[in-house]
Order: sequence, then C-alpha cells, then structure tokens
Amino acid sequence: MNAAPERVEHQMTDKGYVPIYTTAVVEQPWADYTETDHQVWATLFERQRELLVGRASEEFMRSKRAMGMTADRIPKFDDLNRMLRAATGWELIGVQGLLPELDFFDHLANRRFPVTWWIRKPEQLDYLAEPDLFHDLFGHVPLLMNPVFADYMAAYGRGGVKAHAIGPEALVNLTRLYWYTVEFGLIREPEGLRIYGAGILSSKGESIHCLESAAPNRIGFDMERIMQTRYRIDSYQKTYFVIDSYEQLMEATRPDFTPIYARLAGQPSHPAGAVLSGDAVFNRGTGEGWASEGDV
Repeated sequence: MNAAPERVEHQMTDKGYVPIYTTAVVEQPWADYTETDHQVWATLFERQRELLVGRASEEFMRSKRAMGMTADRIPKFDDLNRMLRAATGWELIGVQGLLPELDFFDHLANRRFPVTWWIRKPEQLDYLAEPDLFHDLFGHVPLLMNPVFADYMAAYGRGGVKAHAIGPEALVNLTRLYWYTVEFGLIREPEGLRIYGAGILSSKGESIHCLESAAPNRIGFDMERIMQTRYRIDSYQKTYFVIDSYEQLMEATRPDFTPIYARLAGQPSHPAGAVLSGDAVFNRGTGEGWASEGDV
C-alpha cells in the first residue's frame, strides 16, 4: 500500500459523466480528514441511524452496534479490521474510487473489502454518482460481521473471477445479482420487510421509497429472474427482490453458475419494473406475499 491517496471521481465530458477506474490500494489518511469531512460523516450517520430504526434488518443494526461506529468521527479502518478479522476473517482496504471488475472480484474472493477513503462534499449529501466512504463503510461493512453474509460475499467474489473469464454476458448476469442483493436487497423478517442492501441503507430517500412507496415492486428472490432483470443507477429502484434469510443467499451461490449462464444466453432481459407471471409479490407493509398472474 505505497500509493499516495487521491480522490478519483466521475468526470464530466461532452457525453455526460464517465466513470474513472483506479486500481490503487492506499492507507487511510485518517489524520488528513478535515472537520468538514467529519461533520459530513456525522450528519449522514445521525440521519440514517434515526431513519433506519424499524426499517433496517435486525442483523445490520446489531452488527453496526457491535462494531462501535459512532457519529463523532470517521472510523479508522485499523480499528474496524481488528473486529472483522476476529469475527469473519475479512479486512478493509483503502481505495481511491471505482475498481475495475476483476480487481474488485479478486479482493472479495480473498476477503478484502474495498472502502473508498474519501467522503462526499457537503453539497453531495443526498446524491453521489459513485460510492464514497459513507456508502462503503456505513452501508456495506456491518454485515461483514455476519458469518453467513460474509461467506456469501467471498463466494460472490470467486464467482466474479470465473464470470470474468467466461465473458461479458456472464458478467452482466452476475452484476445484476450483486445489484439486487448486496446493494438493493430487502429481507423478510417477522416484523415485515426490512433493508439489508447498502445502496438503500446509505440513502435517506431510498430507505423510505423501498418500503413505503406504492410505486416499486417487491418480488421474492429468484436468482435467474434477477440475472435477467435490468436496473437503473440514476433513479430509485422500480423493483426490489426479497430474501427470506442470508442462508438463502449462500445456498443460491453454492452451485456452479456456468450452466445458468448458458441457459440464459441469448434470452431477452426484463425491464426493471416488470412483474412476471409466477413472481411472488410482497405487500410493502406486512411482507405478506402472493403469486402474480402477469405484468401489472
């Protein structure tokens, strides 16, 4: 980890925002965070801590408490790593921004979770095009304390390395699985539907929209269905997929995906907002489900 940390973000071009990728692994420059950086962390942390009561999954809330994250200062990666290594063998590594796919998969496969070292600016509180420290650290890291979810993430990384070798279509399938589980997943708990996806947990608006709006669909987990479903990165989700447990995720990841990729090759994908015949659709309030008879 010898590279000096830089802040790598999307760049504006005549074709719009273009993502910029970086492979550098850096030490967290904790002493260089400004009071403004710490205040942005505190503002976001306090807002989500209050908002997620009764919305976030119990396991996420428990794990966040166990890690000892607080609003007063940006956490130090070294402090969190001591707990993560003891609990599940994971560690955090500092990165400058978006990683190329293969690098990202390799880190996950080896139980290294990349965390962007920099935090958004005050004027970016409600939206940022790429993941920053708050999204990565607050949204993703707590569930790495859960052994089953931690195993799922490592298995996903190994699957990503394999999919990268198979080709672009397999990568698209696998990316959709990550999007609709790790980033924007819901889980059914005794009290109703709850959030476990980091893209929701780190967003005020999406935390409300996913559970309380009548607009999106909430559909039971089906891996092939997910792999065929498109998504948008510039708006609230039109569909969320609901798991029954983290064990369900892990079991779905155990088989070799190669036959699945072959079966899906050439098949049309589904719009993000489609409800298909046979989908298990869930009530947004109670988490009760029913079988769909077709598009709605």
